[in-house]
Amino acid sequence: MTIGQAKIWNVGAAYEDYVGRWSRLVAADFLGWLGTPSGRRWLDVGCGTGELSRSILERAAPESLVGIDPSAGFVAHARAALPDPRVEFRNGYAQALPFPDRDFDAVVSGLAVNFFSDMPKALAEMVRVARPGATVAAYVWDYADGMQMMRRFWDAAIALDGATADQDEGRRFAVCRPEPLAALFEGAGLANVETRAIDCQTAFRDFDDFWNPFLAGQGPAPAFCMSLSECDRNVLREKVRAALPIRKDGSIHLMARAFAVRGVA
Repeated sequence: MTIGQAKIWNVGAAYEDYVGRWSRLVAADFLGWLGTPSGRRWLDVGCGTGELSRSILERAAPESLVGIDPSAGFVAHARAALPDPRVEFRNGYAQALPFPDRDFDAVVSGLAVNFFSDMPKALAEMVRVARPGATVAAYVWDYADGMQMMRRFWDAAIALDGATADQDEGRRFAVCRPEPLAALFEGAGLANVETRAIDCQTAFRDFDDFWNPFLAGQGPAPAFCMSLSECDRNVLREKVRAALPIRKDGSIHLMARAFAVRGVA
C-alpha cells in the first residue's frame, strides 16, 4: 500500500512529536555552520511546522523571514507557534516560489528537499530568488543509516515482510546522501558546494514515547504503520521493541544523523 502525500503532512502537533523535536536540534548546528550575518532576509522552503524558522529567529537575528509550505495544517501550526512580527508563513510550492528574482539573502530548507516532486526545478527556484552571493542550503535525514529511529522501524518491517522494502525511506530517498546532494546543488548552478553530517542524540523516556508517534500517521513510516491491520501493527511493534537498546530505567537513546549541503548563488 502506498500512502498519499496529502494525508501524511497535515497535523502539526503529531509531526512535532514524531520528528519536529529532533529537527530543531539539527537546525541549531546547521545555522552555526552557515554563519549568515544578522539583519538578513531569509526564506525557509518546505517550512513544515516551523522548527527551522524558529531557530532562524532565535539564532540568526534576521531582518525578515518567510516560510512556505504546501500543507495548510503545518502552516497554521507554524503561525500559531511563532507569532513573531519578523516572520510570515504562506502556503505554496517549492517548484513555483511566489517571489521575485534575487529577493533573499539566505534560502534554506529543512527535512524537505527529498519530498519535492521535482527537485531540480525546486532548486532552480531557490537559486532564482536568491541574491548574488546568497547562501542556499538544506538538510535531510540520513534515512539509509544514521537516522536510527526510522532505521529500526523499517528494518523490523522488512524483516517481517520483504515487500515492505519498496517503502523504506532509505531506499526511496537516494538523494539523502552527501554525493547526490552535492550533485543536485551543483546542477542548480551553485558555487562552492559543501556537505557535512550533523549528528544529534534522540532520547525517549520509554517505549511509548518512541512508539506512539508512529501511530499518528504523520510521515511515511507512521502512515505505513497505520495502514496495517491492528494485528500486523502489534506484531511490528513487538519486533521493533525487541531491537531497541532499552536501558534499565526504560529510556531509549539513539542517534539521529542529518546530511547538510550549502552553496553560493
